[in-house]
Amino acid sequence: MTSPAAMLKASIWRGREAGQYQSFEVPARENQTVLDVVTYIQRHLDAALAYRFACRVGVCGSCAMTVNGRPRWTCRTHVSRVASGGKLTIAPLRNLPVIRDLVTDMTPFFDKWHAARGRFVPGDGPRDEMAEVRPDAPERAAASAAIECIGCGVCHAACDVVSWREDYLGPAALNRAWAAWNDVRDGDRTGILRAVSQSSGCHNCHTHQSCAEHCPVGLNPTFSIAGLKRATLKATLKGELSP
Repeated sequence: MTSPAAMLKASIWRGREAGQYQSFEVPARENQTVLDVVTYIQRHLDAALAYRFACRVGVCGSCAMTVNGRPRWTCRTHVSRVASGGKLTIAPLRNLPVIRDLVTDMTPFFDKWHAARGRFVPGDGPRDEMAEVRPDAPERAAASAAIECIGCGVCHAACDVVSWREDYLGPAALNRAWAAWNDVRDGDRTGILRAVSQSSGCHNCHTHQSCAEHCPVGLNPTFSIAGLKRATLKATLKGELSP
């Protein structure tokens, strides 16, 4: 059992983009998560601290923050794994506007999902008939490998290309577009390729694999983006993406 006298030093980002770090001392506990630390500060030391969380069990992804320079889900990150010398530095996610303290504005993130056309568009078939999708189809396997993204924004924060180019659609939006394109029931698959082949789209990916390295649920958006690159090239050579 950790000694009751043991303390953890936490530096927490306060304010907006032009804010600064504020230091707190928090009791160190066994099996303590980073979210536990932030919650303790808000409940016992500074009630004005703004942060976001919901499920606390790694389902919603809303508690994502930058911990010692790395984007993480704080509810599943144990202090013992990441604290360096009994110290933590906690900041909001990169590449997103800061509303206040540890809370980011996710609007640009989800706007990019919309721009990537990663949503289902019904086809022209009879609405009262169930479309057949074979479980062993390659498209079904590709969609299944990409579909579990919950939109936490960790890969978006980890992406250097998003940092360099603000309009880049980013790994989460492109991963969603790949899943949608592999849904053979979709009525506008060419529209997806047209959306992701724009100047801010899939061909900007530098294949650094940062998104795959940081994804808390083990997805590989780089693989999905590579698939979109191949698909858009084939469609272009066939003249399918011509204006």
